Amino acid sequence: MPNIDQVKRLREETEAPVNECLKALNEARGDMEKAKEVLRKWGQTLAAKKVEREVKEGIVDVYLHPNKKVGVILELRCESDFVAKSDDFQKLAHELCLQIAAANPQFVSEENIPPETLEKERRIYLEQFSTSGKPEPVIKGIVEGKLKKYQAENCLLFQPWIKDENKTVRDLLTEYIAKLGENIVVRGFSRLSIR
Repeated sequence: MPNIDQVKRLREETEAPVNECLKALNEARGDMEKAKEVLRKWGQTLAAKKVEREVKEGIVDVYLHPNKKVGVILELRCESDFVAKSDDFQKLAHELCLQIAAANPQFVSEENIPPETLEKERRIYLEQFSTSGKPEPVIKGIVEGKLKKYQAENCLLFQPWIKDENKTVRDLLTEYIAKLGENIVVRGFSRLSIR
């Protein structure tokens, strides 16, 4: 049976509800790291159930870097006005703006990459290895790997979160979906820079 200090510490570290922390610690038999993993799995399951729900509310958030050389406009959607006005939702929007300002993604997710852009990248990679002497199946594998890397670098949801390299932005979004109990979608963004 976990003690109150463990529950409190897990709550502080994960911001999960107290009863969920207690359940996770019970399931993990008091092991904090296992309890964190249990909470993440529960959050992913909950997020998967919510992904189909319509997002009619949300906010437009703006970030301007102190040097006034980089700015971001973000459209973040959720299901209710109540959640859109919450501090947690506002915090998520700010974190996403910081991510976009720092990492300069070009697209929200892989679905937003125009097919002609992927085809252009594929042709460039194929040309790079055309004289390598490697067998065609190996070249195809390398090209597919490079395309996945291109997506990870250029799609916001695939990027490692700037504040925790062990999480992707999609993981962060999933945590907030579980925490707030609503579907949350990054509808779009624009990054402006004087560099």
